[in-house]
Amino acid sequence: MNAESMEGFREFARARFQPLRALAYVTCGDWQAAEDAVSGALSRLYLKWDKVASPEAYARTAVIRAAIGERRRPWHRERAVGEAFPDVAVPDRSGDVDERLRMRAALRQVPPRQRAALVLRFLEGLSVDETAEVLGCSPGTVKSQTSRGLTTLRAVLAAEIIEKGDDRVVSHRGRA
Repeated sequence: MNAESMEGFREFARARFQPLRALAYVTCGDWQAAEDAVSGALSRLYLKWDKVASPEAYARTAVIRAAIGERRRPWHRERAVGEAFPDVAVPDRSGDVDERLRMRAALRQVPPRQRAALVLRFLEGLSVDETAEVLGCSPGTVKSQTSRGLTTLRAVLAAEIIEKGDDRVVSHRGRA
């Protein structure tokens, strides 16, 4: 790799590290696993930098696949000592942060492939075809995974509302 290509990769990595890390975090729910996914994806991209037509698409695909794959690793099934203690949530008074945390917690209860489809479609704004390319599946699979993911997400959020005894009513579309 020549100096110009190396500098181009460095600029790309600097500019895209945080957004890719956020994408991985929303997909896998763990900051360390997200950083590992991004680091691995950028390492693979570095090796192919001069050959890749769309570095953005390559990096996004590699990050999503790594974040999903990280959950399947044997050491991920091990439980940390800290998991035995309950997390104490301190609500933010702005309300926006609370809502993001609530949605993030609900997303963690959606299966990984469905979560990845939701994240790519609605947070990244990708089309069905682009999402299918990233996930390595057919557009029909993306549609079904998105539909099932939304159904699961709505059920989780509805159960939370019922559990809290909120007087909000959730319609069939999941809106309060």
